[in-house]
Amino acid sequence: MTRRGSSLGIFLLVVLLGAGGQALWLWLDRPIERVSIGGELHHVDASYLKRQLAPLVQGKTWLSVDLEALREEALKVGWLKEVRIRREWPNALTFELEEQRPVARWNDDKLLNAEGEPFAYAPVAPPDGLPDMAGPVGAGAEVLAYFATLEQRLERMGLDVQQLRLEPRGAWRFQLASGVWIMLGRGDLEARLGRLEAAWRGELGSVASHIRYIDLRYPNGVSVAWHGETEPVDGGEASNG
Repeated sequence: MTRRGSSLGIFLLVVLLGAGGQALWLWLDRPIERVSIGGELHHVDASYLKRQLAPLVQGKTWLSVDLEALREEALKVGWLKEVRIRREWPNALTFELEEQRPVARWNDDKLLNAEGEPFAYAPVAPPDGLPDMAGPVGAGAEVLAYFATLEQRLERMGLDVQQLRLEPRGAWRFQLASGVWIMLGRGDLEARLGRLEAAWRGELGSVASHIRYIDLRYPNGVSVAWHGETEPVDGGEASNG
């Protein structure tokens, strides 16, 4: 065989292989017909997640679908913390899901996970018994961390925190399980909690059911507002906190 004939033969072989490869790709790259859900789920069920994920693969094909882009889209489903996707022969995708673990309500319309990251929960109902927290955008981790500190501090007084709120200017306030609000303010937080403990053990604890709120934003003492009163009983000079 001449060199020219040999080159022609190689060229034809490449063309045939290319055509065969393209035909094989087209045969394998069929529409996605099945989506499977895996993972340990406690708050949302697989059928709900499958309904959320199915539109993401609508019109996609098995080999051509970009799994990383698909993962990023899947992570927009509120209850999903992590998503891993793999192809299953011949035309299916399997989603291995890690569910968010809610630890608190956040700003009335979201939940916080254990890292203090907010996520949307609707239309799935959140679990009962979560503390209620609020704060500026990006403050979830800070509020969650102070809640743990506050909870430990008040536990020795036999008190439970039901709500904790960080105001935009940095002032804190929280509500006890009994319904009493504590205006803590900002700065000298530990000293202010010390005054609360002294007052609570002294006499306020015995009349807690009559208290609307306790204001600790004073350099000394506390101010108490009682149910049925419009003005608090002044217990000291007000501060700026």
